[in-house]
Amino acid sequence: MAESTGNDKAAVRIGYITRVQSFSACHRLHSLHLSDEENKEVYGKCNNPYGHGHNYKVEVTVRGKIDPVTGMVMNLTDLKRCIETLIHFISIYFLLQFVNWLFFFFFFLYNLPIDISYIRLHALCKRYFKAPFSIRLLIN
Repeated sequence: MAESTGNDKAAVRIGYITRVQSFSACHRLHSLHLSDEENKEVYGKCNNPYGHGHNYKVEVTVRGKIDPVTGMVMNLTDLKRCIETLIHFISIYFLLQFVNWLFFFFFFLYNLPIDISYIRLHALCKRYFKAPFSIRLLIN
């Protein structure tokens, strides 16, 4: 998708590029305010001490100026490499370490896509994406 910021031929053209990639990661829901038995009762299989896994899709959209020579906002290979770095960062740790547990609990409870730009990954993403971006994490 592209948009123009003016009517003349020298106008800056703005475009969007979106890439979706899949990955697997685990988490554990556990409250220090509950006993081990209460945690098992409340959180079920999500309380497994070794973690409980899900398959996810991460969707990254980058907005920026369209290069007049290449016709690209960003090289898709570079975007893929950046996303793979983020996926590696997410998937090797429990997701619960990076997401407020209550917010994460409701994410699983309602099985809805969430905007994860509020979590610590936001800072990591800023390092890789020069243009404004959005990230959505979806559970499969």
